[in-house]
Amino acid sequence: FFFLMIRRPPRSTLFPYTTLFRSITIDSGTTNTRVALWNQKKACVDIYKSEIGVRVTAVEGNNKRLAGAIREGIQTLLNRNNLTIHQIASVYASGMITSNVGLTEVPHIEAPAGLEDFAAAVRAVLIPEVFELPIHFIPGLKNSNAVDMETLESMDIMRGEETEALALLSLITVKGAVLLALPGSHNKFVTTDRSGRLTGCLTTLSGELLSAITNHTIIADAVNHSFASAHYNWEMVLKGFKTARDTSLTRAVFTTRILNQCLSASPKDCAGYLLGAVLSSDISAVKKSSALMLSPDMQVVVAGKEPLRSALTRLFEEDGSFSDVSGYDSGDLLLSGYGALIIAVYNGDF
Repeated sequence: FFFLMIRRPPRSTLFPYTTLFRSITIDSGTTNTRVALWNQKKACVDIYKSEIGVRVTAVEGNNKRLAGAIREGIQTLLNRNNLTIHQIASVYASGMITSNVGLTEVPHIEAPAGLEDFAAAVRAVLIPEVFELPIHFIPGLKNSNAVDMETLESMDIMRGEETEALALLSLITVKGAVLLALPGSHNKFVTTDRSGRLTGCLTTLSGELLSAITNHTIIADAVNHSFASAHYNWEMVLKGFKTARDTSLTRAVFTTRILNQCLSASPKDCAGYLLGAVLSSDISAVKKSSALMLSPDMQVVVAGKEPLRSALTRLFEEDGSFSDVSGYDSGDLLLSGYGALIIAVYNGDF
């Protein structure tokens, strides 16, 4: 018997337009999905956004609309950029799309975990009704494999923020262990060790809480149903922070109404005050929670959009528990997609 070993030819022989190879990343959360197209220079050249997330799957009991939104997103990017499937090197997905209400459930991996761990745990699945190429699903992170009532507070999970964290670590100047703050609908705080492994995460409901207070409580009148803007009054943010720190969050929230009714503070100032109060509880949680692996000399980097980024940065500085605090403006860069791309590169799929 003779065995013929056939080596796969380089991509340049398979496809003469190798320089046009692109990768696609999918970031699907609870309420939104973003499908991004990346060129060979790791630059995002196009993004398709859909207001369909995994919440639709949870409500309707199936993922047909989610699958359809992703299929439409990929096809739209290909059409808009005159590309064919042969010019796509890989498709990588992260976020709630890897949960039980996403497209394919991938178990969380346990902290500590670094780039190589996430890359090794990627699961490639062919879903023909979505795309003709396999989709590589990136797992989320959990603090531990064991949890009971005694260890409940130390437990936390995330899906999607792990790729944001990996992206940030590749973009910032890392001096040692890092605490990454990723504010959003759910504020995420992620710690790393000196080797860049993610050692733990902590989640708060601050974004959703702000939204609920701003729109669905008696405080809505004081803030005129509006959130703090990028041009907030720092003194008001600081005052809200100190009131919550010295009394309680719920007391500070109500004094937003006192501020408006008795001191005639404007809705803008009241919104800033409320922002400071809510973020105060986050900083308290970071310092007191057992979910994070903190060290006194830890570098703190706050990402996200305004006004959360600068407000949280300044409040960490005001608190004084960490000496090295800075904000990082990622501009229009899609951090979750960029982190997924880093994993694709590590796996040789880019």
